Amino acid sequence: MTQDDESLELVKQAIREAGLRATPARIAVLQLLRRSSSPLTHSEVTEQLARSGVDRVTVFRNLNDLVEAGLLRRAELRDHVWRFEAINLDSGHGSAHPHFLCVDCGSVSCLGDVVLTASSQRATAKVGKAIEILIHGHCNDCR
Repeated sequence: MTQDDESLELVKQAIREAGLRATPARIAVLQLLRRSSSPLTHSEVTEQLARSGVDRVTVFRNLNDLVEAGLLRRAELRDHVWRFEAINLDSGHGSAHPHFLCVDCGSVSCLGDVVLTASSQRATAKVGKAIEILIHGHCNDCR
């Protein structure tokens, strides 16, 4: 069994364990987002899967189904665009993590290694529970 075959089987298994049918479109969406190094918009997913015959509406439905099943996370990063990323506990992408949004080009990068300090977690807990940290700035390509 090749590494691609193993990856495909893991994706199918994750979908089935979440209580969904492992359809070709769902498999393609989840594989794409698991391979992506940053969250993708509905349009970006549609564009990348168009060659395989997956249409825009099917992508939309599957993104939402996979979010509801707990396999994807959906985030709106203050630019009125939903972005999706895989929740993959094996790769460390299981918990919420900060993102960097370039105010010039709109690129989004995961900052998975950035962790709140113990004192900032205590300060945050006094007012509520942080579910998203977003840093706006100019990416290296735009500065």
